[in-house]
Amino acid sequence: MRKNSTCKSGADDLWGNMPTRQRDFRIQIYLSVALGLGAFMSFCFLRPRWKGLYAARKKQSGRATALPDLPDSLFGWIIPLWRITEEQVLASAGLDAFVYLAFFKMAIKFLLVTLFFALTVIKPVHDTHKDKEGGRNGNRTETVGYTINTSVNVEHVETRSIWASGDAGFEYYTDYLWMYLVFAYLFTGLIVYLIVSETRRIIEIRQEYLGSQTTITDRTIKLSGIPLEFRSEEKIKDFIENLEIGKVESVTLCKNWKELDDRVAQRNVQLRKLEEAWTIHLGKRRIERSLETLPVVQPRPPGQDVHNENGDNGGHEASHLLAEQNTDPDYTIPYARKRPLAQIWYGRFKLRYRNVDAINYYEEKLRRLDEEIKALRKQYFEPTPLAFVTMDSVASAQMAIQAVLDPSPLQLLANSSPAPSDVVWSNTYLTRSKRMLWAWSITALIGLLTVFWTVLLVPIAGALNTCSIHEVFPGLADALDANNTLRSLVNTQLPTVAITLLNVVVPYLYDWLSNQQGMISQGDVELSLISKNFFFTFFNFFIVFTILGTASGLLDMIERFGEKLSSAASIANALAESLKNLLAFYTNFIILQGFGLFPLRLMEFGALTLYPVNLMGAKTPRDYAELVQPPVFSYGFFLPQTILIFIICVVYSVLEDSWKVLLTGLAYFMIGHFVHKYQLLYAMEHRQHSTGKGWTMMCDRVIVGVILFQVTLAGQLALKNAFKRAALITPLVIATLWFGYIYGQTYRPLMKFIALRSLRRAEHSDLGRDIQEESFSAENRHRGIRIGRQTLDEARERGLRFENPSLIMS
Repeated sequence: MRKNSTCKSGADDLWGNMPTRQRDFRIQIYLSVALGLGAFMSFCFLRPRWKGLYAARKKQSGRATALPDLPDSLFGWIIPLWRITEEQVLASAGLDAFVYLAFFKMAIKFLLVTLFFALTVIKPVHDTHKDKEGGRNGNRTETVGYTINTSVNVEHVETRSIWASGDAGFEYYTDYLWMYLVFAYLFTGLIVYLIVSETRRIIEIRQEYLGSQTTITDRTIKLSGIPLEFRSEEKIKDFIENLEIGKVESVTLCKNWKELDDRVAQRNVQLRKLEEAWTIHLGKRRIERSLETLPVVQPRPPGQDVHNENGDNGGHEASHLLAEQNTDPDYTIPYARKRPLAQIWYGRFKLRYRNVDAINYYEEKLRRLDEEIKALRKQYFEPTPLAFVTMDSVASAQMAIQAVLDPSPLQLLANSSPAPSDVVWSNTYLTRSKRMLWAWSITALIGLLTVFWTVLLVPIAGALNTCSIHEVFPGLADALDANNTLRSLVNTQLPTVAITLLNVVVPYLYDWLSNQQGMISQGDVELSLISKNFFFTFFNFFIVFTILGTASGLLDMIERFGEKLSSAASIANALAESLKNLLAFYTNFIILQGFGLFPLRLMEFGALTLYPVNLMGAKTPRDYAELVQPPVFSYGFFLPQTILIFIICVVYSVLEDSWKVLLTGLAYFMIGHFVHKYQLLYAMEHRQHSTGKGWTMMCDRVIVGVILFQVTLAGQLALKNAFKRAALITPLVIATLWFGYIYGQTYRPLMKFIALRSLRRAEHSDLGRDIQEESFSAENRHRGIRIGRQTLDEARERGLRFENPSLIMS
């Protein structure tokens, strides 16, 4: 297919001229602000009226009752929310929320510093050297009598003579490029400093917080790889106590409860059906005429006065006929109402059916299932190589977790235990081989999905420029060329909206896949979900999308892809040019996320739209009770995109027009910190045991972003033929890799375990105590004396034990 003769080059079409870029930027701002402002005003209006939704955690959770009551005025709640301290966040929402919000604060600090340099140094330098860079409308620039080729097509870059000559004129022309090298080292040092300082602060808080609580989770170890000769609770208890690290309080040896769990699951289904049948039968009744009595003696609606119906004694005669009526207020008036029916399918291929009384039918099925469950509980279940061992102290549990218990590999391994409510009991009796099979199978499936997402991103990347549209839809491309506003809408809104929708839908698929991997706890599932979703957003959205952006059109990409892969220099230069060309797209994407979608998230648009649907399907009291439960806040859905946007800001921090990305990124993190602070404290619930382990995952991925930032700057310098300065970034990359290794060796153990020294001073610590349950007298409030002594996890796990619910539920 021949390209349209008027189609410009990829760089020109992606960037456009300055008025076009400014128009695209303004349109994105207008639409995002209009969307976000409408959502924010709607939230401010609905918040005091729908407290069951927007203050669900405050109403339902006792752990949030002592947070300040936000005023019901339109904007009066903003300042009180802003004034809530980190200690209140820690006590009310736990370590995970504290760590999550700390990442936003770290990003804000970094972006404030980099934005300052971008506006005072980087932007002025780029503005004064635009004429020396060759611009975007031509491929050759003549300076001091020298011709520099800056075309995207690196095969025509005449670098050999420039490199060999080392001409002083060329060195003078490229003096400003030292700025790239200086800021590469400066910004890398800044982010390393922030990571280390924030990690030290979080470790100190985490050690004091976890060391001061004594939940059953903190005192329990998960013992796996138990050999056959030790698979009894008595032998496990003797083995642990013989190690002389402490006394064992209880042992729960996991067994193959699959048959019992299946019966309990069937019972829950039948119980819900029975509740629904009774609800239909005993629900709101119409005043109906009974066919078994005369019309004159029909019962009247409850509360209606028989004698004074018409304000006189006109009903007195009828009252004699009703003399036999029971006047007890608890008397239930008998209505002629049919009981609900259930269809029973039978026969060959289940093609015939008959109707039976639903209540009797489900009660009988429930009775039979109860008998089967009682019989199953008395049976012998085969033990599995997994047990939960609860010690008498946190110190004993930590000593077991941090020690090697057995000289044989993969045998008697002690690890931190999930909370009792967090255990996925149906996965405890899976064999190790089956669990690994599921894990590797899903990993392979994600690899296939990666290819699928790449193919799906091709048309989205093509919408970034009309050259690609000319190749597929020439008529549409001509219409876009004729209307600048419509062209701007397609080039700015279509890709960003498509990517946003993809980022919303894919995490739900990965969440389902994570739950199929056979992990023991929901906390492990959430950490796995963070990894999967970050891989999707970082690789498919950032890396692949950047590669797709190197081509001027889809066919050109397909034709030249193999050619570009033939040279490492070609790849580096092409990616560097592509990142520069996609700056406007990523800026628009961050604007949409920060100004448009964060207010929608604050309004809980998804829960708001699904509520009427769930309400229509709700029939039983259980259904209505579930409707008012606080929504679940899953870090696996929100954290990956947040890390990606921070990496985008880091990568673009020194490039031309970087202030746009940094400014929009700063707004994104400030708005995001405010929105998530409200949700975590007042609206949504994070149900997993709070340990703050996600912080190291965040930092590891930021370090990857820093390396990508350094490689990008090296590519930019190579693109401008400053090869010596590009080579000087190599030691920085090596130093960053070394820092990542040292960081993992030094700080990760302290984010995984509790130091024994922290446990010794636990009795003197008040950090994270349950300030929601504190009561302050006037004197105590002035002196700051606390009365409450429970942390979030202690209050949540009070009375829990490591027992399969199928064994103890009644």
